[in-house]
Amino acid sequence: MSEKTVDLFIIGGGVNGCGIARDAAGRGLSVTLAEMGDLAQATSSASSKLFHGGLRYLEHYEFNLVRKALKEREVLLEAMPHISWPMRFVLPYHKGLRPSWLIRMGLFMYDHLGGRKILPATRDLDLRSHPTGRVLKDSFVKGFEYSDCWVQDARLVVLNAVDAERRGATILTRTKVVGATRHAEYWEVQVEGPNGAETHRAKVLVNAGGPWIADVITGTLGLNSRDGIRLVRGSHIVTRRLFDHDQPYILQSADNRIVFAIPYEGDFTLIGTTDVDHGDDPGRADCTDEEAQYLCDLVSEYLAEPVTMEDIVWRFAGVRPLYDDGASSATQATRDYVLSLNEDAAPLLNIFGGKITTYRKLAEAAMGKLGYTNNWTAGVPLPGGDFAWDGGPALAASLRKDHAFLTEAWADRLVHTYGTCAHQLLAGAHDAADLGQDFGGTLTEAELTYLRDEEYARTGEDVLWRRTKLGLRLNPDQRAAVSAWMEENT
Repeated sequence: MSEKTVDLFIIGGGVNGCGIARDAAGRGLSVTLAEMGDLAQATSSASSKLFHGGLRYLEHYEFNLVRKALKEREVLLEAMPHISWPMRFVLPYHKGLRPSWLIRMGLFMYDHLGGRKILPATRDLDLRSHPTGRVLKDSFVKGFEYSDCWVQDARLVVLNAVDAERRGATILTRTKVVGATRHAEYWEVQVEGPNGAETHRAKVLVNAGGPWIADVITGTLGLNSRDGIRLVRGSHIVTRRLFDHDQPYILQSADNRIVFAIPYEGDFTLIGTTDVDHGDDPGRADCTDEEAQYLCDLVSEYLAEPVTMEDIVWRFAGVRPLYDDGASSATQATRDYVLSLNEDAAPLLNIFGGKITTYRKLAEAAMGKLGYTNNWTAGVPLPGGDFAWDGGPALAASLRKDHAFLTEAWADRLVHTYGTCAHQLLAGAHDAADLGQDFGGTLTEAELTYLRDEEYARTGEDVLWRRTKLGLRLNPDQRAAVSAWMEENT
């Protein structure tokens, strides 16, 4: 057994768990986090990759959630300019669906609920002359343009974990909590990981198990809970690039849902998401053919050139652990978080729901629930994010000045992955050969080493589909070479 009793033991290495770990460690608390797989391996790497208020949530009267999320956009944008950036979304007006006045009213509220300093306001578009109208069917002549933000979701999680560890936290990946014994003043937590079986002690146990939260409560901890969870699957497809501009679309459907079509990784388009109740094992989340076809069909209602299943190059799905508020459909279920504190003995804090955009506020609320009020994370950059929100081009130029062998695209990728930490990754390299083996797609041995040593990467999948999305660019032999290197060198 660990002789030290830490203040917090956190179960789950998704965005909520890592966000709480960072927040708590920054307050001077001792923290241990255990994640049974890789960081962001499940829901947190399967999002639509947006910081957004949730325009459609206004229809469900979730004004507090939307306000909270809208306020967070610029806070997060300034804290992580390397992995997030503004985007101008285009909403084509569909005459057969929501009336124009209702959309305009919703967008007016969206502009004013949260306040804006960086992001520009909504404006009307004439799609007959605007560049975004060229790929749409001729029937779409009017549209609206508004602001939201992109985020590299899995990197957000990893960087919170990195910062938590820099502030004193212990991050244990591939370490499963298999049991816990509750005492009056502390928990004894049994784990199994790379070092075998271990027991840790903590004053407070935080269950941020995401889709597994109920399994942790009733199975791992052997407790009863009055709070329920609703597992909702959100699926996405990635296709070849469908348009030659950098603006995403938000598209309405006849079933009162919306789907995004977003420029992705330069040469692709990300389309999603669905809302389907998920009754299976949360670890088995797959985008079904039915969901993929639904997404293709919806986008094809708008684009002049239809999107087919043959256009899909990758698909993924995540299971959202929503608080069960009794909503009649998955689409209507609340996206807000619920924090449930049980103090029958040593405290247990269960984290239900939440979304990427409000993860930092959730962490503050979790600490507040435990009696801590000295909030500190607003405006404090994540590792690599210590530059201006619009300073990416200047940082890329400085990288190319210091390392002349970098192409413009290579430097841009490094900036939007590592920010100022790219200087550490490239340290001492005078030409590309100094970075070691070239795996393709500008991925080098030096980058694999950095990801292993600094960002908890252990497998090729960790590197290719979470720390980066280079799996889209590498062929099967190149991906196998990355996996082989990680296996041999970790």
